[in-house]
Amino acid sequence: MLLVSAGSFAAGQLDLKANEQPITVQRNAAAIAKIPADYRFVEPGTLTVAISALNSPPLALVASDNRTRIGSDPDIARLLAQSLGLKLKLVPTAWEDWPLGITSGRYDVALVNIAVTEARKQKFDFATYRADSLAFSVKSSSAIQAIRSAEDLAGRRVIVGSGTNQERILLRWNEENQAAGRPVAQPIYLTDDASGNLYIQSGRADVVFGPQSVAAYKAALNGSTKVVGLGPKKAWVATTTKKGNGLVYALQAALDGAIARGEYQQVLARWGEQGEAVEHSQVNPPGITYE
Repeated sequence: MLLVSAGSFAAGQLDLKANEQPITVQRNAAAIAKIPADYRFVEPGTLTVAISALNSPPLALVASDNRTRIGSDPDIARLLAQSLGLKLKLVPTAWEDWPLGITSGRYDVALVNIAVTEARKQKFDFATYRADSLAFSVKSSSAIQAIRSAEDLAGRRVIVGSGTNQERILLRWNEENQAAGRPVAQPIYLTDDASGNLYIQSGRADVVFGPQSVAAYKAALNGSTKVVGLGPKKAWVATTTKKGNGLVYALQAALDGAIARGEYQQVLARWGEQGEAVEHSQVNPPGITYE
């Protein structure tokens, strides 16, 4: 049993063992009716969903059987499939692989903590399900107390995901530091969570810049890290489908139905993400900008 009180977590308890049990979701006839008649699922009768292959709790992790994928994104995937009367197939996927997987038809939907951007909207359709913040984390014994601006990252070694919104923000802050004559931050690109933990704890990196929900979870988990600041941007996190295939409206209806029935709120509450809840799902809202 993990006591949580940091970041986006509400005061209370997060029971990982209990969270391995799926939440029951009602079949949604209105959402099913919005599935386009000409849409062909990757596997008939099945919703094939790409989720993160990384162990990134609370978004995605492996259950106690070392096989079953759990976390808030797998829970949202199950919510969608059950609402639409479909079986669910989860496909662990590297971040850099989801765009090609969607455009080539390997997955029906991607749920990899994908934020809506104007550039991505040109190729994909989005139905929002969370409001996402970014956070800066450091080793609990680090002398860094706060990160609020580009100057605070000058000369720091920063773990960041390639191709992510946080990378865009970091590179923009590097431009600010360079223009001001300050040393730029050194991006460190890692592909697995274990390496990130090792780099931070061993002093090979100074800061992790990533999703707030992940940062808060880690800080509450064992106290080895602490959150010292939030990123300057917020974004909508959304289910992601191929542009123009029409499936996005069925996904939106499934999410809105689950919100109305309270099932959606149960998912976020059991992973400590209540602070990132949306009141209703939006299709292709304005994307995050960097100006």
